[in-house]
Amino acid sequence: MSNPRVRVRSWVRGSDADARGGLLGYLSVYYGDFAIDGITLRRTTDGRLVLSYPERKDKRGGRHPIVRPVDDAARQRIEKAILSEAATREESP
Repeated sequence: MSNPRVRVRSWVRGSDADARGGLLGYLSVYYGDFAIDGITLRRTTDGRLVLSYPERKDKRGGRHPIVRPVDDAARQRIEKAILSEAATREESP
């Protein structure tokens, strides 16, 4: 099975208050033939950039991912593609 191409569709920065709490922005990405909205870019307390994927809560408050990488290798590949493109967008005016 081939790996679909990952491209950033849109990027909206979080507010200054969001950034102080680690939330840098909201992403919409193309992943193959899918458009995935609601991915967030966060900076951890130790300075790493990570992605959080959309989820829903059930009536008991349990969290269930709507979309997520299937394994760690997929997570790393997706993060690398998204973070690389997001960095390029940050550098442009």
